[in-house]
Amino acid sequence: MTDHPTRPDPDRISELALDWHRAGRGAVLATVVQTWGSAPRQAGSQMVVAGDGAMMGSVSGGCVEGAVILAAQEALAEGRARLLTFGVSDGDAFAVGLACGGEIRVLVQPVGTALPEALLAELVAARAARQAVALLVEMEGFGVQLVSAEQATGALAERFRSDRSGIEPEGSVFAGLHNPPLRLLVIGAVHIAQALVPMARMAGFDPVLIDPRGAFGSEARFSGEVIVEDWPDAALVALVPDARTAVVTLAHDPKIDDPAILAALASPVFYLGCLGSTRTHAKRLERLRAAGVSEAGIARIHGPAGLRIGAKSPAEIAVSILAEIIQRLRAG
Repeated sequence: MTDHPTRPDPDRISELALDWHRAGRGAVLATVVQTWGSAPRQAGSQMVVAGDGAMMGSVSGGCVEGAVILAAQEALAEGRARLLTFGVSDGDAFAVGLACGGEIRVLVQPVGTALPEALLAELVAARAARQAVALLVEMEGFGVQLVSAEQATGALAERFRSDRSGIEPEGSVFAGLHNPPLRLLVIGAVHIAQALVPMARMAGFDPVLIDPRGAFGSEARFSGEVIVEDWPDAALVALVPDARTAVVTLAHDPKIDDPAILAALASPVFYLGCLGSTRTHAKRLERLRAAGVSEAGIARIHGPAGLRIGAKSPAEIAVSILAEIIQRLRAG
């Protein structure tokens, strides 16, 4: 592997809350639990407020942060959670780029009292281990509980699949989802990858480029990107792809693509796409069947990769591939 560092998780609000609390600064988690109209931030959006007024994150894009900071400091002094309701005016909404306003409800939880330190530490550990968990909060009494995706059933299980925090239908419990960041493992540092990698990041993925050919995956061609200069099967073993991971092969070289496909099929990735013409893909499937891949495994492969939108240029092909990945993620 090259020495490129893994990109940090841009959402470290839970981690910062735990750090500030343990440092003696005091910390309050503020979470959007419900919205109406064109609210600036969706349910699950968070900010953390320290006892000295420092803050990180956002619950409204700037519309009500000042009021939330004051309420958070009061809640910290009382040691009790609060549920706040704000109306965002059309003028304030326009200032943050929305056509009209709405209403939001924000839950503030002082760490150490309303949100026990041990529970927050468990949440932070789960996030570090890429384990999907939900923080459940009772809307009356504000009792808290941590539930894993494996334990979830019914509506909560659907929330995990769709990345959708919110209040359960009966209105008594808020589910704050902490799914692992989405990853896209791109096999082959080709021209399409130069367009696909930045597009994927804009869409919320953490992309990793894998290519054993150093000249292809060079810093000059992929400045600042996470590049693994290793054979894909070894790279995938090290990266441990999971159900929040998509894999796409672009190398056009069976010696590179095929081992990556076999490694991906041995994991629970939610998407596996393979670039190439219909004829190329048919030959690929012949090789995979000869290698012992079952028909169930063959059915998991999206090939040729990408939605059929008539894409021609590398950038258009990248759009079609990313669209198919998102379709698979959100629509199943």
